[in-house]
Amino acid sequence: MAIHLYKTSTPGTRNGAVDSQVKSNPRNNLIYGQHRCGKGRNARGIITARHRVGGHKRLYRKIDFRRNEKDIYGRIVTIEYDPNQNAYICLIHYGDGEKRYILHPRGAIIGDTIVSGTEVPIKMGNALPLSAV
Repeated sequence: MAIHLYKTSTPGTRNGAVDSQVKSNPRNNLIYGQHRCGKGRNARGIITARHRVGGHKRLYRKIDFRRNEKDIYGRIVTIEYDPNQNAYICLIHYGDGEKRYILHPRGAIIGDTIVSGTEVPIKMGNALPLSAV
């Protein structure tokens, strides 16, 4: 992955870097608005924990933790940052036309193919049940 370093123009951009392979616009059918209630308030709506107000609105990405598309190959299309988990996620296009987000396997790049099942090779990004490892 190529890393783009910022030119220092303000103190906030000093020593800043961004990954040029990471996109930031999510798929519309895989996101929904997360209801962020609370913000330091109790059941009556009174602030009890100070300094917990505001914040940027974040959209929640539906992530496939189960990886239950068995024996269908998928291709990594984009790598995005997930603001709700402090992690990177990948958009996968499966062979049957379905699109899902998964957690980004370290070392996987755009264009790699992944698969989940019981008889798949042990490779970065593939998912096997514990009985098959």
